Amino acid sequence: MIKQDYIMRMVDDLIRLLAKLFFNKDTISYELPSEENYTQTDYLYKQLLNLIGKGKINEAENLLFQNIDSNDKRYMELALDFYAKLNNLDDELLEKSNFPREEIEQGVKEIAKVFGLSLF
Repeated sequence: MIKQDYIMRMVDDLIRLLAKLFFNKDTISYELPSEENYTQTDYLYKQLLNLIGKGKINEAENLLFQNIDSNDKRYMELALDFYAKLNNLDDELLEKSNFPREEIEQGVKEIAKVFGLSLF
């Protein structure tokens, strides 16, 4: 339990750091426009939320990485929001979805790398 709490705080700190570096914000939240104005990232975000809701977290992460565009910062914003949402899920749901909390931290670091920043 203590290890999981530590990892949660680490992930929160990483997300805040990347939000500050890339967007000069303290927090990150991907906002959807009205549906008639959806972009590719908006449709992807909806798909990711749908998969998370079904407990298909591995599939959601795979979809994220298959569609990431390192030339578009909206994808960074989307990815950080995605991992923040995963980090807020309880351990039981993550375990049930076969997605250990450590994988959230690894995912955030991998996203940073995709966008040209190595975090270690």
